[in-house]
Amino acid sequence: MGVRWSKERAWAWYSAHPWQRGCNFMSSDCVNRIDEWQEEGFEDRLKTADEELALAARTGFNSIRIILEYFVWEHQHDGFMARFDRFLDTAWKHGISCVVVLGNDCMQPKEFTKPMHLGPQHYDWGYHGGRKNSQHGSLPGMGYHLLDEPELALRHYEWVREMIETHKNDPRILMWDLYNEPGNSRREMVTYPHLKRFFEIARAIDPIQPLTSCVWRCPLDRNQPLSEIEQFACDQSDVITYHNYGRYQDNIRIIKRLKETFDRPIMNTEWLGRCLHNTVEEMYPLFYLEKIGCYNWGFVAGKYQTYEPWNGTWDQYDKNPQLDVDFTKWFHDLYRPNHRPYDPKEIELIKKFNALANEDFEREQK
Repeated sequence: MGVRWSKERAWAWYSAHPWQRGCNFMSSDCVNRIDEWQEEGFEDRLKTADEELALAARTGFNSIRIILEYFVWEHQHDGFMARFDRFLDTAWKHGISCVVVLGNDCMQPKEFTKPMHLGPQHYDWGYHGGRKNSQHGSLPGMGYHLLDEPELALRHYEWVREMIETHKNDPRILMWDLYNEPGNSRREMVTYPHLKRFFEIARAIDPIQPLTSCVWRCPLDRNQPLSEIEQFACDQSDVITYHNYGRYQDNIRIIKRLKETFDRPIMNTEWLGRCLHNTVEEMYPLFYLEKIGCYNWGFVAGKYQTYEPWNGTWDQYDKNPQLDVDFTKWFHDLYRPNHRPYDPKEIELIKKFNALANEDFEREQK
């Protein structure tokens, strides 16, 4: 049975790779993750992904973060496994690896959760994520997860086991991001036993890829502790990952705290919130300088509509019009539907630092 990687092993793994940079990826014709992974429409989705991953490669990205969908695995098992393998192949042919996410606590309360189904997926225009009632709003109550059903929790564990066991030696997968934002949606310690079990399953398999689960609300005050579940996630992670859509100065303080506390490689697996003053111009050079792996949210604007602000941001603005939010800017995403940049200067900057990172890596390998 594997154990948490030593700091030395984690740093050796990190140094063996060029600076990892990319995006959280879903092809622009996907409504949601069921739409992304189910059989219906998959050939069209994969064709779009192929074109957009080629664009990502031209941008200089070498990795993407993807979130899988348990529901599709459960109802279309063999097809899902084959489609996932084809997706990995498609990314890999463009020189792009995948950070694979399994669990996810960004969920709606049960009363706002419609039953999942295969086939055509509904979406609402004008809303972040294509959903009027999303986890990014101000919905009351704790988010609902299928893991809350005991029999489905056992099936989730089997899903985690099969995904990692099947791909434990797969170079196309860079890292296993076992659980996205544990404790979010007011779930807090409800998720703890599932997160713990996910780590236990993965450690028993002992894949070649590192394991992680992110800290997503790291206090800027270093004297204020992490939440219990986020502390556990970091203590179990081989590589430290964090999310932040805040300002440049906030990220500097978070990076400093995580460096001093854990002394392990750090990757930001969610960033870019232009409306909240989290910009390419400031953040990308910082990540390059600190060699912080980085994955902005979104790539080509599409049906998922993450260029729109979080619904909760609009709710906050309605209550306080003095809120410092720039609604004139896209929230996420780098490219327009026609594959032209949202802002050409952003893409020029990204390409410049990607080229510098490649030069750095080639020099380090000599």
